[in-house]
Amino acid sequence: MTMIVPLLAAEAGSPITINVVMALTVGVLYAVGFTLLLSRSLMRVLIGVVVLGHGTNLLLQLAGGPPGRPPIVGTAPPESFADPLPQALALTAIVITFALTTFLLALGYRAFVLVGHDEVQDDVEDRRISRQKTPSAPLEADDGDEDALERADDEIEARAARGQERS
Repeated sequence: MTMIVPLLAAEAGSPITINVVMALTVGVLYAVGFTLLLSRSLMRVLIGVVVLGHGTNLLLQLAGGPPGRPPIVGTAPPESFADPLPQALALTAIVITFALTTFLLALGYRAFVLVGHDEVQDDVEDRRISRQKTPSAPLEADDGDEDALERADDEIEARAARGQERS
């Protein structure tokens, strides 16, 4: 049992109907896909990309409207033709999803062979940089503040040198 909600179109007041169950399904697919993309396991990221691809295909078909006649001139009136653009975009989305899936499968396999698991680890250098303090000098100098920028550059270089000595 599906619920169809009529909306007003931009042209001539013709109604557009949206299937609420399909719209909710697209929302759930996107939510699950993005949740899986945010995990550290490459297999979950792969499944997230696949789920997002399916959600995109469903969204494009939902945006295409109800099925119509094939767009062949002379077989039916032009008002009953199906819009071929959502179908072309869905095919493009399928190809992109397939390419990302094969890339992530290769990446996951390579990570499993080299490391023994598919968990993405934290980068130690990123953590070290994020703990450093930012310089207290202004980013832009007024006309007479060129010396302040020089001092800020010297301070940054000194901090970097001290950080390298500690490591």
